[in-house]
Amino acid sequence: MAEFLQHLLNGLMIGGIYALMGIGLTLIFGIMNVVNFAHGEFYMLGAFGVLTLFTFMGVPYVLSLALTALFFFFFGGVIQRLILHPLRNQSVEVPMLATIGLSIFLANMALIIWDPTPKDIGLPFPLKAVQLGPISLTPIRVFVFFTALGLIVASHLFLKHTTLGTAIRATFQDREAAALMGINTNLINMVTFAWGTALAAVAGGLLGPIFQVFPTMGAATSSKSFAVVIAGGLGNFPGAILAGLLLGIAESLGAGYISSGYRDAIAFIMIIVVLIFRPTGLLGKSRRLG
Repeated sequence: MAEFLQHLLNGLMIGGIYALMGIGLTLIFGIMNVVNFAHGEFYMLGAFGVLTLFTFMGVPYVLSLALTALFFFFFGGVIQRLILHPLRNQSVEVPMLATIGLSIFLANMALIIWDPTPKDIGLPFPLKAVQLGPISLTPIRVFVFFTALGLIVASHLFLKHTTLGTAIRATFQDREAAALMGINTNLINMVTFAWGTALAAVAGGLLGPIFQVFPTMGAATSSKSFAVVIAGGLGNFPGAILAGLLLGIAESLGAGYISSGYRDAIAFIMIIVVLIFRPTGLLGKSRRLG
């Protein structure tokens, strides 16, 4: 039982990160109808941003996370305005191909700047674990889980209780009607893409101290993010959160009781199972935010 609980808590930590990545992709797809294949590279660059600030420059870890989130929020806005905005009236394949090209460019840029050698960010908190009965918790894992949970809750509250969040939900539900009501849908596109980019970057910065950082680390995480979005139901915000948590738990339990070699395959097995029994996603076919 103690081993099971340990795997369960580890899975919830990873699942919180998958949920963060998933809701970012869900927002971008739901608002802009764009399949963002560069999402994993934003995750990777977020990890390198924290590596540069915290490890190389000595900036405190929490401040490094905040600065990374702020930078990538503006970076995402610039990317949307320069690359995706001119393609807004094209068929869905065109911006999809643009994000594939962006993904390749960012991964190779990271190879040039930081080289392909895996790097350690270092631990921002003491390594000594906290014992809760039979369960062992390290401070960094506790911080990762509660930070991810806080960001998910903050995203929900933002969507539900702010004017901009209401405009985003209106655009999500009916873009043409939102535009007729005076909502600047182009601004909503930019803010949404920037928000999703920042969430992915923070996810990379949170997991960076636990795993190694390298330029191609975004590929596997990007695939799992798409698994979360599909399993949760395309455009379904609560579904992405649930699917992310379930994927993290399934990975942790699978690695603990079967083999760690199957960890990355579990995401795709999860997609197959969900599509067989729930073709519209875990929470059904409704598209809703918050």
